[in-house]
Amino acid sequence: MTPLVASAVLNPINSTLIAVALVPIGQAFGAGPGRTAWLISSLYLATAVGQPVVGLLVDRYGARRVLLGGASVVMVAGVAGMIPISVEWLTGVRAVLGIGTCAGFPAAMAVLRRRADQIGEGVPARVLSVLAMSAQTVMVIGPTLGGVLIALFGWPAIFAVNLPLAGISLVLTLLWVPKDTPAEKPAEKIDVAGIALFSAALLVLLCYLMEPGIGDLWLLAAALVLGGLFVRVELRARKPFIDLRMLAANGPVLRTYSRQALSFLAIYTIMFGYVQWLEEARGFAESAAGLLLLPMSGVAVGAAALSGRPTGVRLRLLLVGAALLGGSVALLFVNDGTALIWLLVLAALFGLAQGLTSVANQTTLYRETPAETMGTASGLFRTAQYLGAIVAATVIAQCYGGHADSGGLHRLAVVLIVTSALLLVVTAADRALLRAERRERDRQAAM
Repeated sequence: MTPLVASAVLNPINSTLIAVALVPIGQAFGAGPGRTAWLISSLYLATAVGQPVVGLLVDRYGARRVLLGGASVVMVAGVAGMIPISVEWLTGVRAVLGIGTCAGFPAAMAVLRRRADQIGEGVPARVLSVLAMSAQTVMVIGPTLGGVLIALFGWPAIFAVNLPLAGISLVLTLLWVPKDTPAEKPAEKIDVAGIALFSAALLVLLCYLMEPGIGDLWLLAAALVLGGLFVRVELRARKPFIDLRMLAANGPVLRTYSRQALSFLAIYTIMFGYVQWLEEARGFAESAAGLLLLPMSGVAVGAAALSGRPTGVRLRLLLVGAALLGGSVALLFVNDGTALIWLLVLAALFGLAQGLTSVANQTTLYRETPAETMGTASGLFRTAQYLGAIVAATVIAQCYGGHADSGGLHRLAVVLIVTSALLLVVTAADRALLRAERRERDRQAAM
């Protein structure tokens, strides 16, 4: 379990470390929120593409090989990020980090599912809770650690910290993760065309959304054409990169992906947008801004720890939507003079949603996915999460423009209110959650 956790947390800690580094990096290179937003979206764009690919590699070649390769890539990116060339260079480094860190989660889920099937166990609620709680814990550490590292060594330290973290993951994997068994039959070719079209469509769409305008509508048209080609290729592929037919046929999994994307659109918008507002509009130092996120991450850890039961998933998901909606409405009343205590309370409210959503959606995914495709399905699960993060980066860039002020924060709040309301509707209308609850109660009663 320890090496799986060590690998799975590399991505969330890199997600949160950057939150307090956006402003100092922007100051170092004379870049505003519009340009530094690419430091967020590049990692998530790479991860959104990389997660399904890595999940497929896990299913075909084994978790151990994938974990070792991912940790090695992270170490290389850690060294490259210490070289202060430009924002564009660091954006590329963040993309490489996204590719390297996306190995942990699908590998961990695949190992857990196969182990549970071997011993005839149901949903390993405690283990899933540990995985989610570990991710939440590093999110507690991330902003605070990032603030301390920047105060002591400057912003390059948030890249350098990957060297010891990835090194530990590498050693633990070598020592404790069982060797992969040889494939019983030759692996079929990877859907390179599907991967290329998916990546290109996302990148072109992101380029348009970052700076939309009438003169750039050709980018939107190009993204739509690439998306259409992607759908056509995937429907014809023997082993598609993303099995669109499987997604269409498995409504519970598709709705789980939708909930994950909507939830983390809101959560990442707060995580990155709120911190920038604290630093620029309120004048807090990076270390202080990181500390002000502690209530969010601390409550998230507690919520994840208490939500490990395989029953009550629907109620927890409804609470996620309600907490996000309540916090988003409260953001409309936050300004430059809001008392510190209310800023902390607001962060804690968003932390409740952050902690509950991960375990609840992971449990639903585990229930509805066959063991032989768990790696791929888990990769798509994280892809949905990071698509939400990509949209969050776009929303932040558009709402803030050149400066993170209270007016921009209120524009963020309006977007979050719409997102949270949609999440509540999607969750309340999902009858499959009720059926899954009944099946789980019946299974426990029969034990």
